[in-house]
Amino acid sequence: MLSLLLLYWIGKYFYKLAEAHNRSKWGFAILGIIAYYAGTLLFGLILGIASEFISPGFIDTINDILLGIILLPFGILCCYIFYKLLENSWKEEDPESSELIRRN
Repeated sequence: MLSLLLLYWIGKYFYKLAEAHNRSKWGFAILGIIAYYAGTLLFGLILGIASEFISPGFIDTINDILLGIILLPFGILCCYIFYKLLENSWKEEDPESSELIRRN
């Protein structure tokens, strides 16, 4: 239930960002959620490979809920980084901040 709430908030922030910059609102809301899952998958693979090198068989004994809690900050971090990248790149493309418009 809490994961659905988290996905709602991620989608909402990406939706608002796309709306402010006249982009595809639902497309970027879904892309934000995909960024969360990609971050958890990437860091989950890194954690799994590292734990197998350090202590073989450890990943088989870890609780799934605990693993989800461990990977939660990494997914949020990937969403935040992706959000800031989009925000900064769209600010540079913003026609209101262009020098050509300011001169006129």
